Amino acid sequence: MATEEDVRELCLALPGVTEGPSWGQPAWFGRTLFARIWEPGVVTLKTEEREALAGTDPETFWWTPHHERSPLLVLVRLERIARDELAEMVGESYRIAGGPER
Repeated sequence: MATEEDVRELCLALPGVTEGPSWGQPAWFGRTLFARIWEPGVVTLKTEEREALAGTDPETFWWTPHHERSPLLVLVRLERIARDELAEMVGESYRIAGGPER
């Protein structure tokens, strides 16, 4: 089971990442936003696997109508994901978002 503190630690361990608010929630930025707490216990990340993840485990991975126009965004219920899987997803989201400015 992962936690919001795990999200913070994993994000801030990546090069050039800063933390700041987005819509009143903690968020992490490389070149652009790549992770944000959506609500307590849920993080928004970018992934190229959204459909597959939600199709195999919709209790863990899903999106709302708000996310429809951004097909790379997925919501992740932290209590249902292991830290190592979360770390992989944070890394993918960071990569998709362009990583740090050079």
